[in-house]
Amino acid sequence: MKRMFILAALAVSLASGASAGSLKQIEAAKALRIGTEGTYAPFTYHDASGALVGFDVEIGLAVAKRLGVEPVFVEGKWDGLIAGLAADRYDTVINQVGITEERKARFDFSDPYIVSKAVLIVKADDAAIKSFADLKGKRAAQSLTSNYGKLAEGAGATLVGTDGFDQSIQLVLTGRADATINDNLSFLDFKKQKPDAPVKIVATQDEAAASGIIVQKNNPELVAAINKALADIKADGTYAKISQTYFGADVSH
Repeated sequence: MKRMFILAALAVSLASGASAGSLKQIEAAKALRIGTEGTYAPFTYHDASGALVGFDVEIGLAVAKRLGVEPVFVEGKWDGLIAGLAADRYDTVINQVGITEERKARFDFSDPYIVSKAVLIVKADDAAIKSFADLKGKRAAQSLTSNYGKLAEGAGATLVGTDGFDQSIQLVLTGRADATINDNLSFLDFKKQKPDAPVKIVATQDEAAASGIIVQKNNPELVAAINKALADIKADGTYAKISQTYFGADVSH
């Protein structure tokens, strides 16, 4: 019944002439439609009970609460999420969407709500690799088409292809690779799950990549409302609690 009410209210808001994806439409519908993958742990995924959980999911719940509306999560594959936003399948995407100039030309972003950096990971007992420059002549376990793979190759490493973070870490642990360059957020999640795993970070890239909540273009009122919600959850400790739950650290900067 509740879902039927939300959908009915949404239909009324559209009929009333409110702009698609606008704050006025969201408030009239009493619902914030959030596009998300549901397959990208620890950000958005299903737990053992089948419930949709994750860092981004909890951020979405907290933002919707402060907007005074019901969160409605709409799951989809990553490569179709932003296109779905453009097609008005949802009001926003909260799914680790990096803030780039190309995307900013087509959409509006909130203030950054999470920041990640490239880190160099090696076995805990490795004393030979201390910086990105030390990768020259070494084997780096990387997704071959990723930015991290390009970074490792640029440092002079020989790439050992993998399907992602977990496989890269395993190759380092088993000695089939000397190192991996990867996302510090993924490393934090891994160490939280396996604190005794004998791997360490020896170098961190200075430049950080920020992600924001993305909405349709020309939505200053909605962006302002989301930014206020983000500021509020940081001020009242909600953000810190969510961050500690999934990463054991503050990931806002």
